[in-house]
Amino acid sequence: MRIRDFRIHPIAMADPPLRSSYGLHQPYALRNVIELESDDGVTGIAETYGGDEPARALEAIREQVIGACPYRLTGDLSPMIDGGAAGLERSQTHRVPGENPLDADARTYATIETACLDLIGKSVGKPVCDLIGGRVRDKVPFSAYPFYKHAGGGGEGDDIRDDEYGEALTPESLVGQVQQMRGQYGFGSIKFKGGVLEPEIEIETVRQLRQALGQAVPLRIDPNCAWSVDTSVKVGQALAGELSGGGYLEDPCVGLDGMAEVRQRLLADGIETPLASNVAVTSFGDIPEAVRLDAVQVVLCDHHYWGGMRQVQQLARVCQTFGIGLSMHSNSHLGVSLMAMAHVASTTPHLTYACDTHYPWQSATDEIVEGGRVPIVDGCVEIPEKPGLGVTLDPDQLARGRERFRNCPYRKRDDEAEMQRHIDPNWTRKLPRW
Repeated sequence: MRIRDFRIHPIAMADPPLRSSYGLHQPYALRNVIELESDDGVTGIAETYGGDEPARALEAIREQVIGACPYRLTGDLSPMIDGGAAGLERSQTHRVPGENPLDADARTYATIETACLDLIGKSVGKPVCDLIGGRVRDKVPFSAYPFYKHAGGGGEGDDIRDDEYGEALTPESLVGQVQQMRGQYGFGSIKFKGGVLEPEIEIETVRQLRQALGQAVPLRIDPNCAWSVDTSVKVGQALAGELSGGGYLEDPCVGLDGMAEVRQRLLADGIETPLASNVAVTSFGDIPEAVRLDAVQVVLCDHHYWGGMRQVQQLARVCQTFGIGLSMHSNSHLGVSLMAMAHVASTTPHLTYACDTHYPWQSATDEIVEGGRVPIVDGCVEIPEKPGLGVTLDPDQLARGRERFRNCPYRKRDDEAEMQRHIDPNWTRKLPRW
């Protein structure tokens, strides 16, 4: 079997005006979807970060892809994930995910790996999870992912979308957003995006979430490095009870040194809240220092930028060896990425926390998989008994996504520019802000 065609589809999907320490989400989130078609007519698919640069990176390896055997291609491309930068320069601390050139090769490789696995699975009639070691769970748990947000449902011009969740810029409205998500999807844990409002307001938001949901629902907060070490410690002290019982404090401040100091100072107060990260630990080269400093107790993996599903499986084994927990990071995505995330999570015994997902923020109008949205029931995605990723592309919906991309002005994610455009013309991302 050989790959005879390689198709790259830049698409756009409406995205609500969500806030984080990076700034404000644009009206459209961008994705690239690829198809690898074999000489016997089977097609494997994958979804990755969007915009011009990721598409160019994929186009640059076209000659290596066309004519290749999908069983061997990822081995031939393995130098793309060998070695590479580690530490702050590769981290997502200062760049939004998908916009760091130092992990571009890993992102490109992961896209090809996913499509090859989907192609192979569809060729032999087996799900991807059963090709990469076998599932250890049939249902993969995900967390609700609430954000402070402005009014609006995303989209522009004639494509303005309904605002399903409404504005949420107070503790009370954020609690309402979470209850709405839980009612619709049944999420059993909450991952709250902070780093937006004054820390005292965010502390109060978590307290109100705990009061509304009870002690049995794990709570997490992620300010994306918006706080100083001192502020991080104060928040950790204030929320010691609320973040206990399966919660964590994610990337409160910049760098492994800062995280280590927060950890030491909280432990000195008898507070054992784990610190999690998806920006300070983004490659295997970061792990020795993270372990030495005891800076990170939970790593949030992501097959999109760690270099694929098998890299995530390897990461899980390393984390288990060193007693580090594991969850999964998310970016704005559609059903192809959701199923890829679910397949690798289903094969990972050492998945100690429910995965993140932005999926509730995207709408059925933009979904590109045949049959519509992937169900999330009781907070879980079930692995179907279907070959490959278990989903195929809807050609009409894919064409609409391509048209949406052609018509929108955005070619890369830039939360800072969007913040300046709509909220404050003088706003810049500042770390720490508090």
